[in-house]
Amino acid sequence: MPNQLSGEKSLYLKQHANQRVDWLPYSQAAFDLAKQRDLPVLVSIGYSSCHWCQVMSRECFEDDYVASMMNRHFVCILVDREERPDLDLTYMEAIRMFNQSAGWPLNAFCLPNGKPFWGGTYFPKEDNGLGLAPWPQVLMRIATHFKKSRDEFIENADHVIQNLSHANDVDISNAESWHASLLLKGAQTLCAKHDDKNGGFTPAPKFPSSMKVEFLLAILESQSVRKDPVLEKKIDHCVQTTLVKMASGALFDHVNGGFFRYCVDDSWQSPHFEKILADNCLLISSYSKGYRKYKNPLFKHVVEKTIQWALEDLGCPKEGFGSSVSSEVQQAEGAQYLWSKEELAEILTEADDQSLLSRWKPIEGSDKNTYLPHLIESSTVPIGQQIKILGKLRTLAASNPKGEIDPKRIVGSNALMVRSLVDASIAFENRDWLKQAKVLESWISYTFQDQALGEEIKEARPLLFLEDYAYWAEALLQLSSVSESIQPESASSYLEQAENLVGAMMLKFSDETSPGFFVSPLKMEIHPPCRKKLWFDNATPSGNSSLLRIFSTLHLLTGKQKWLTEFAEAKRAYAKLVEKAPDGICYALCSMTEDTIGLIHITCPSSKIETLTKLLAEFPYRPIFLKGADDINKLTACVNNVCLEPMSDPSELLVQLFK
Repeated sequence: MPNQLSGEKSLYLKQHANQRVDWLPYSQAAFDLAKQRDLPVLVSIGYSSCHWCQVMSRECFEDDYVASMMNRHFVCILVDREERPDLDLTYMEAIRMFNQSAGWPLNAFCLPNGKPFWGGTYFPKEDNGLGLAPWPQVLMRIATHFKKSRDEFIENADHVIQNLSHANDVDISNAESWHASLLLKGAQTLCAKHDDKNGGFTPAPKFPSSMKVEFLLAILESQSVRKDPVLEKKIDHCVQTTLVKMASGALFDHVNGGFFRYCVDDSWQSPHFEKILADNCLLISSYSKGYRKYKNPLFKHVVEKTIQWALEDLGCPKEGFGSSVSSEVQQAEGAQYLWSKEELAEILTEADDQSLLSRWKPIEGSDKNTYLPHLIESSTVPIGQQIKILGKLRTLAASNPKGEIDPKRIVGSNALMVRSLVDASIAFENRDWLKQAKVLESWISYTFQDQALGEEIKEARPLLFLEDYAYWAEALLQLSSVSESIQPESASSYLEQAENLVGAMMLKFSDETSPGFFVSPLKMEIHPPCRKKLWFDNATPSGNSSLLRIFSTLHLLTGKQKWLTEFAEAKRAYAKLVEKAPDGICYALCSMTEDTIGLIHITCPSSKIETLTKLLAEFPYRPIFLKGADDINKLTACVNNVCLEPMSDPSELLVQLFK
């Protein structure tokens, strides 16, 4: 018999709708029930494409005995982290305070008011010899302790909420604390953490490094780095090694396109197989900017193949893109991507094919006849030839069963797709991608603008959070930078729309007493137990980091003092953070680096906009915004509102700007 999740829109919640667990959505009614029954609350958070979420669901939540135990001793709430990132952030930080590993599924045990007192991630049904407590044992210990020593849990929960609230502003400093030399210090610290052999900036598990790469690409354009050849060479090495290793290893799906979530090993050979739209959008942008700097054809290949994958599997610009593709097929992780040696040998029959096949090793953690095709270092088979060889597998792969697609249209993720299509269109002179970006933004505006600019709609799904507003505003500004190459006089309308969106965001998310913006809006049907600010980047940039770029860009394009004031105020949080953990705030460091070097606004004759847009591909990435005019015959470039002498030749102007 279905539980109360059957009417929910979330795929993840619907996947649990026929379980014996009496799951409830996160709502006031659930907490009222907990108070009425005088029971602790279990808040379990996950997402549809998460392998371990599905494993725990099958092992524990689908077991009748375990379900009856959960129903008897707890009020059980299930949350889709993509629907409620604010809850995910709050409970994730709480569980880290308990010295527990934090990931998904995330299981938080709470008082009847929702305040967490303990938690963890994946728990097996039975002892599996890996040091993880069995789930039934955890349930009984919590339930028993709640009855006998509830005061300890209340004290725990109160301390957690106090610490969560305190962490919002603990690193705020005065405006004078920030100085540009901190950017260089951040880059040096980041480079010191780089894995010079395998790329990436952490030990295993290794996640894509989009924000770190873009910060280093940005600071490479500074005079300070250009004057320090040792540092310049080191940054170059970090950026190129990381981009090449991620693109050539098994993090990238060389047969179908798109990047996997992360790899469990140091050398990018054993991925965790879910594919997330937001991750791929960020990587499209990073590889597009990387191509503009280094002209590596491998970077172009992964951008083209990733965009093709998104268009074929996740959606389209007219209707938006889904959020993710499950890692599982028929309960087997990675099944749609893995090959036996016999399957590969049947297709790869030529000599060069065999040289690749002989070098591939069985994927870590699987049986000895499970392979994931990828590029190799070879002196005899060039990368271009290897790509053609891997292309032979595409036809058969296309007929394989595919992982379930989560159709959820997340505003922020789709906005990142707009931005990535613009970045790719500039790097590869592809007008079609720019047109698709324009269509996708039109869909976002048509679908969500009334909700974004008005009061939050009670029954609206999805709810809109800080990152949705920030990424959307960034997408509008990025689109405005070159939109007049396909639609004359469009830049101003995108700018106006971005400014209106940011104005609405400030009313809903601002903190009237301290710098920074909250993740969740002021008015919601039910808030998290603590309203959080997020300063550090996770898999995607923090909303506060994104707003740094937005405020500096709005000041450049409008000249309004209020945006400069907001930018200066926003920087106050980062002087201490760059000393403490620069690798966690790279999106903010990238935004501040670009502002320090100088954002560029070029006004030119409308007839030269298209030519100028094409010329951008020949230069490294810098934020450049093009505006056409019919009543001028020369080009005028302003760097942070300091304008150069007008010039007639677009190419000569860009050379001057990139000196």
